[in-house]
Amino acid sequence: MLQPTTRGRIVIAIDGTSASGKSTNSKLVAKALNFVHVDTGAMYRTLAWYCLKQKVDVQDAKAVAAACRRWKTALKCSEGHAYLVVDGYYPAQEIRTAEVSAAVPHVAAIPKVREWMKRTQRECIKFGSLVMEGRDIGTNVFPETDFKYYLDAKLEERSRRRAADGIKENLAARDQRDSQRAAAPLMIALGAKVINNSHMTAAQTSGMILADIKKRMAEREKTEDRGREAEGG
Repeated sequence: MLQPTTRGRIVIAIDGTSASGKSTNSKLVAKALNFVHVDTGAMYRTLAWYCLKQKVDVQDAKAVAAACRRWKTALKCSEGHAYLVVDGYYPAQEIRTAEVSAAVPHVAAIPKVREWMKRTQRECIKFGSLVMEGRDIGTNVFPETDFKYYLDAKLEERSRRRAADGIKENLAARDQRDSQRAAAPLMIALGAKVINNSHMTAAQTSGMILADIKKRMAEREKTEDRGREAEGG
């Protein structure tokens, strides 16, 4: 049975490897359910951008952790999307540069950074029910939710998707870093539904997720109905 978070609000956790379709599908699911979409990767990118802007060595864990403690941030929600602003500014375009992409894995591997991010990401529930994408949502950020999904695809297909977006990235190396880091490594959460979408469209993938969510919600309602009947009887 689903464990509600705050005031009955729930979280749909969508984790997975790079270029597995997390962003596209989480946005589609959030729109279909009228939930708030949260891209946790963008939050790490925002910190990486901030460190580069402040001339902080992203390979110096102590320096990055210190920057994470002192930067002035706030959570905002606009048009169904929650995100971090720094000094009132959201660097939407800046965080998608090749330089930031190269810095993110170093920043994301730092335990103190992940602790800060976990606290901040959990605060997003104040905006309503969430569809949250990332690499440790079901295992670390919201492990209590029963709505956990793990997306993956063949390495060749994921590399093709990256290339189609004009991005050059060694996904095999990224997979290894993500799965072997000490803090909240990438792994399949207990109870997560695994979807390999190598030969699926975004509509097919999101449709599968939505069908499973509706099934689980219906089962939850039946369980609650039986509980009320038992109490009344």
